[in-house]
Amino acid sequence: MEAKQLTKIMTKLRIGFGIDFHQLTEGRDLWIGGIKIPHTKGALGHSDADVLLHAICDALLGAACLGDIGKHFPDTSNEFKNIDSKILLKKTVELIQQEGYNIVNIDSSLCLESPKIKPYIEQMQQAIAVICKVEVNDVSIKATTTEKMGFVGREEGLIAYATVLIERNN
Repeated sequence: MEAKQLTKIMTKLRIGFGIDFHQLTEGRDLWIGGIKIPHTKGALGHSDADVLLHAICDALLGAACLGDIGKHFPDTSNEFKNIDSKILLKKTVELIQQEGYNIVNIDSSLCLESPKIKPYIEQMQQAIAVICKVEVNDVSIKATTTEKMGFVGREEGLIAYATVLIERNN
């Protein structure tokens, strides 16, 4: 392949990275990846505090150079109070599509001590794939612990990381 063709292909692709943190507290539901997960604690936040969907939103917005989740869905707005983060992800996908981009793939990691996420990964992948208009095998979700270290290890909070690849469709 000649350099000119390669340059044209590469200018159509953009990578984005997102990260989100939320405290865990009693009396809240735990939503991760668009799925309600049974647990004694839930994530604290202005919306439903879905840490994974928030990280994916930030990664997508960053890849398209559209700012971050706080710019588009501020936690100071009553419009987004207790909102389902699947709605935020859907709106984010619409924003990047308006800029001429489609999602190629999503790679993500969750960092929490408990509950174990493995039984829910397939459901999360399906929920995210539908919203993002990609195949299930284009959504990777991994999980790890911090081996009892730090705020995650003490079960005070959780973290999600997401990397996305988007492609200009014109």
